[in-house]
Amino acid sequence: MDLAPPQGPTQSPTATASPGATASPGATASPAEEPTGSPEPTEAAAPSPAPTESPTIAEGTPFAELQADLEERFGEADIRLARTVGPIIGAELIRNSAILIVIGELLMLGYLWIRFGFRYGTAAVIALLHDVFFVVGIFAILGFFLGTEIDALFVTALLTIIAFSVNDTIVVFDRIRENRVRRTAEPFGAVVNHSLLQTLGRSLLTGLTLLVPIAALVLLGPATIRGFVALLIGIISGTYSSIFNAAQILVDWNEWDARRKRRAAAR
Repeated sequence: MDLAPPQGPTQSPTATASPGATASPGATASPAEEPTGSPEPTEAAAPSPAPTESPTIAEGTPFAELQADLEERFGEADIRLARTVGPIIGAELIRNSAILIVIGELLMLGYLWIRFGFRYGTAAVIALLHDVFFVVGIFAILGFFLGTEIDALFVTALLTIIAFSVNDTIVVFDRIRENRVRRTAEPFGAVVNHSLLQTLGRSLLTGLTLLVPIAALVLLGPATIRGFVALLIGIISGTYSSIFNAAQILVDWNEWDARRKRRAAAR
């Protein structure tokens, strides 16, 4: 039996390449991307301004130079302020002011009544009322022509005027009481005149000492304290009222009482 000679390994059939995938119609290859730089700024988008340094205030700079430097850098400041005072607030201020003045007058009357007597106290209160009405009348005239308004500063000035005027009046009355004991043989009018001559220099110097700083505040101070012009007027009024009004009322009252007693004795 013939044996077939061994055959060598057979090669497997070569795999045929699958047909190439055809590109779908209309599909184009994507172009290669190239890195691009950042877009240049357009004219519409303006670059942001460079930050400026905040102004520094040098130590020891005078106020005037500092204000001029600030106005040069930032321009002059325009401050606008509006205030409105309604009739309710105005009526309440007037009512409270009147209450305070009446309370002050009653307290002064009680003190002078205990210290000097009823006549002295009444004469001093009448002089105080003169000072208050005088200042209010002057402010009414200023309000008519210059638009001056009554505020809390005006009330403060009125109360200060009352305190100053009654203090000056007490000094005069105290000297009258002392001289009345020493000069019993002289009439009451002569005693009062001598007492006024003794206290005249003191009253004028006290009033002048107060007038100088108050006038400086009114003329050179800011507009917020111009209401102290009422105090300036009241100091002038209180100085002469304690000399001419209070003492004269006391003399007239004493002479009227002496005439009344003489008429009663003649009957």
